[in-house]
Amino acid sequence: MQFDPPLSQGILLRRYKRFLADVQLPDGSEITLHCPNTGSMRHCLFPGEPVWFSTSDNPKRKYAHTWELARNDQGQLIGINTGRANALAEEAILDGRIAALSGYQSLKREVKYGEENSRIDILLSQGSKPDCFIEIKSCTLLEQGPDFAPGTGCFPDAVSERGQKHLRELMAVRAAGKRAVLLFVVQHSGIEKVMPADHIDPRYGELLREAKSAGVELLAWAAELSPREVKLIKELPVEC
Repeated sequence: MQFDPPLSQGILLRRYKRFLADVQLPDGSEITLHCPNTGSMRHCLFPGEPVWFSTSDNPKRKYAHTWELARNDQGQLIGINTGRANALAEEAILDGRIAALSGYQSLKREVKYGEENSRIDILLSQGSKPDCFIEIKSCTLLEQGPDFAPGTGCFPDAVSERGQKHLRELMAVRAAGKRAVLLFVVQHSGIEKVMPADHIDPRYGELLREAKSAGVELLAWAAELSPREVKLIKELPVEC
């Protein structure tokens, strides 16, 4: 996924009202960005560090600029725009980069399914081959300290009833004889493995382990991040 034109840079001042962030431009002026991230952004907010943003020419938008990347105080890049995760996954699947998800002829987005009124992020199909239901989660939480090995990424970054619902739906899909996949799109250059955030949402961790035991496939793929391009490049281990 290329940014055309490349992203512009500023310095983060603050995030507020959940969906807004103020940055300082190189000329000293300040602008407000749309922050496309509904999570807590735990360990993703570093005032005084560089951020990168895209700009829309849509005159109907109240905020023309969208926050895309951040840099932490260790120099690692973080993908802030969680809306990019599905497109990154779709691009990688269609390019054949994710071998575990190759061999399908049809790819559909946002298909209604399940008993809890859900929409699956990606549905892969091919003739008599079992349909493959893929739920995608953006992982940006790098935890550090004595309780975590270096490079440990955790999901979710806040209690997620929606995420719990999706795990239940995936288990039902698997019970019906179809493929069920949970794909973590890792948008943090410092994350080397993914695990459930039991310290934040213990119920999610319980359901994730239950889902794995039920045959739900757990995948994680790391994104290579830059102001010019973001793409999934390598698989990471999922530990639970």
